[in-house]
Amino acid sequence: MSVSDPIADMLTCIRNAAAARHRRVDVPASRIKSEIASVLLRENYLQNVKRIDDKKQGLLRIYLRYDSDEKSIISGLTRVSKPGRRIYVNRHEVPRVQNGIGTAIVSTSQGILTDKEARQRGLGGELVCMVW
Repeated sequence: MSVSDPIADMLTCIRNAAAARHRRVDVPASRIKSEIASVLLRENYLQNVKRIDDKKQGLLRIYLRYDSDEKSIISGLTRVSKPGRRIYVNRHEVPRVQNGIGTAIVSTSQGILTDKEARQRGLGGELVCMVW
């Protein structure tokens, strides 16, 4: 079965795995998914990300991070720009998620960046998702 929005599918897999308190989740790999996962890893929302090579497109094995009470670090994860409605922001409109506690992920001309990195570089782009 083909997926019309693979990024939303990946975010839903992460959200569902966190709600079920799974330690890891496997999603089909792509370049943009691995860049989004590496941003989430850099911002300490994930514990680890590994690329597993199968004979097809490969898999991303995403290890989720939990606190000492076994509560997921990710409390919210939403897709903003969708295939039916793309959301673009300029450098002055890059949002702050939960007053700076969360992170917005922006696809810019210099790659996938967090909202803080995009503001520092003076870049706008497609607002991919928000996590808090």
